[in-house]
Amino acid sequence: MNVMQFPHQTNFYSGKVRDVYTLNNNLLVMVASNRISAFDVILPRPIPFKGQVLNQIAAYMLNATKDICPNWLLDVPAPNVSIGKKCVPFKIEMVVRGNLVGHAWRTYSSGRRELCGAMMVEGLKENDFFPTPIITPSTKADAGHDEDISPKEIIEKGLCTAEEWKVLSDYALKLFGRGKEIAAKRGLILADTKYEFGKLNGEIVLMDEIHTPDSSRYFYADGFEERQQTGERQKQLSKEFVREWLIANNFMGKEGQTVPEMTDEWVDTISKRYIELYEKVIGEKFVPEELSDEETFERITSSLQKLS
Repeated sequence: MNVMQFPHQTNFYSGKVRDVYTLNNNLLVMVASNRISAFDVILPRPIPFKGQVLNQIAAYMLNATKDICPNWLLDVPAPNVSIGKKCVPFKIEMVVRGNLVGHAWRTYSSGRRELCGAMMVEGLKENDFFPTPIITPSTKADAGHDEDISPKEIIEKGLCTAEEWKVLSDYALKLFGRGKEIAAKRGLILADTKYEFGKLNGEIVLMDEIHTPDSSRYFYADGFEERQQTGERQKQLSKEFVREWLIANNFMGKEGQTVPEMTDEWVDTISKRYIELYEKVIGEKFVPEELSDEETFERITSSLQKLS
């Protein structure tokens, strides 16, 4: 999609996977692109319908959790567009983990039992449930890789106050609990996810997308325990399969490494996996909707007129 220009536009930012327009310094128009990133690198080919999948799952989940904490979302005028309130972000990603997987497993298997100030009990296998979910925050980097950080370091560095940390961690755990409930109804396990928060008029507000395949990892509940007992790989719905493909092709975003070729077939596979996750998580058939840039612009401007 081409870059748009709106009345009263005060800023534009093109991120790894989203284009963000700021209006009057108090509204955000967030366009979810079909770009895909892994290891903090934008991969060379877009994934059909990925933006729509992420945007619509996020809107569904934000609406399903607004009784837990306030969020930024105001309207979804187009399949891949959300409009919401501009907040001052905390430079923290609140990563909540219910299962020993991904970065946590890599840390655990190296022999360490502490991650971001959270202790991990002995005797766990990959993908096992933690006795209770843990929070392993990271700093939100403007560029490059996010860094692990402990709550103590977060408060010492002034990224939030001790009181704000209590609210952030309480919200994150409650949101994760709701996410697990929604997933369980669909035969899924929400294994881990991340949340981002900001402040608006002194109030802590949930921002960005939640419980999407880009921010979360889901396992299929059916057969989960049997697979754990036999040591079989768990069936999961997340972006992890893209990372695994990159690792298998000797790419982890390090200097000197080259992104492997993305064939038409592989791009189509990724698209189908995103659509599968949408249908599993939402419980409805995915309806692909492709709008022209003109139609998208008209829907956004119409929504902005109603919101102003």
